Amino acid sequence: MRRKTILEYETVSFDPEKRALVIIDQTLLPGQVRLLSLTEIEDIWEAIYLLKVRGAPAIGVAAAIGLYVAAEQIDTVDEELFYQQFKEKKKYLETARPTAVNLFWALEKMEAVVKKNRGKGVGEIKKLLNREAMQIHDEDIEVCRRIGEYGLKLLNSGDGILTHCNAGKLAAVKYGTATAPMYLGQERGYGFHIYVDETRPLLQGARLTAFELAAAGMDVTLICDNMAADIMKKRLVQAVFVGCDRVASNGDAANKIGTSGVAALASYYRIPFYICAPTSTIDMTLKSGSEIPIEERKETEITEMWYEKRMAPENIKVYNPCFDVTEKELITGIVTEYGVAYPPYEESLRRIFEKKFE
Repeated sequence: MRRKTILEYETVSFDPEKRALVIIDQTLLPGQVRLLSLTEIEDIWEAIYLLKVRGAPAIGVAAAIGLYVAAEQIDTVDEELFYQQFKEKKKYLETARPTAVNLFWALEKMEAVVKKNRGKGVGEIKKLLNREAMQIHDEDIEVCRRIGEYGLKLLNSGDGILTHCNAGKLAAVKYGTATAPMYLGQERGYGFHIYVDETRPLLQGARLTAFELAAAGMDVTLICDNMAADIMKKRLVQAVFVGCDRVASNGDAANKIGTSGVAALASYYRIPFYICAPTSTIDMTLKSGSEIPIEERKETEITEMWYEKRMAPENIKVYNPCFDVTEKELITGIVTEYGVAYPPYEESLRRIFEKKFE
C-alpha cells in the first residue's frame, strides 16, 4: 500500500464531524507525520505557541478555525454573553505568537463577523463564523498561487534559488509563499536548483523545507546557515526568496532569525532578494520595522534541544530572538498576490492596497 507524501496532507483544516481544528504536528517532521485534532482552546494556543503549526499564513488559518471551534463551545443563546466570552477567547489566542500579524488579522476578521451580525441570534452567528473561517482557508490557497505566478516571472529556467526557514506548503495551506514560484516552476519544467538554509535554532529549513520540496521532486541541496556566502560567491544562486511574518509600511520585513544576514550577503554579491508576503502580512499601521514586536524564545532551543546531552555550559547567558528585521534597503522587491512592490515601498505598498480594495 502506497504511503501518502507530505504534499497530500492539508497543513491546516477543519473536521466537521469532530468539530475540530486539524493540523500536521510540525515538531515531529520529517520523522513522523501525525495529524492533531484539537478542540480545546488551550491546546490550540499551545499548538501555535510551540510551533506545531507555524508560518504566517498557516497561523492565520489555524487561528480562524480555532476561534470558530472555541466559539461553538460557548453554551448560551444570550448574544451579549456570547460576545463577551468570544472576545475573551480571541484575546487569549492573540497571545500565542506576538510577531505574526496574520494571527491578529484572522482573529479580527472573525470578530468582525460577530459585530456585523449582532441581532441574528447566536446559532446564526456561529454558522457565519464557520463560513468565514473556511473562506480564510480557501483564500489562502488562491493567494499563495498568485504570489507564485508573480514570483515565477522574476526567475529563469535553471536558476539557483536560496531560501531561509520554511515559507512553503507547511507554512500555508498549499504552495506556500516563498516556495510558491518553486512549486509552479516544478510543474512547468523550469528545472530550478533550490538551496535550503538549515535555519538555526529550530531547523525549519532542514526539517520542513528540504522535506517538502524533495517530496515534490525538486532538486534540493541543504546547507548550513553559514554557508550562504560561499554559494553566493560561487554564483550558484541567482535569486533569494523568503517569506515573512510582518512587513511595515516602509518595506522593512520581519522574518525568521538569520534572514537579515542573508539579505546583507545578497546585497553584497548583487543577487536579488525578494520577500514573499500576502497582503494580510503587511501592516500598514507600522511606520518601520523598529515597531515590530520580536518574540524571544526559550534558551533550551539553543543549549540542548537537538542534542542527546546539553552541549552548552551550564548557566551560560543565551540570546534567542525568533525573528530579525530586514531593512527595506536590502530588499529588491516584495511579492504579493496583487503584484510586486518595489522601492520606494511607502508608495508601492500603498498602490498594492489600492489595487486590493478597488
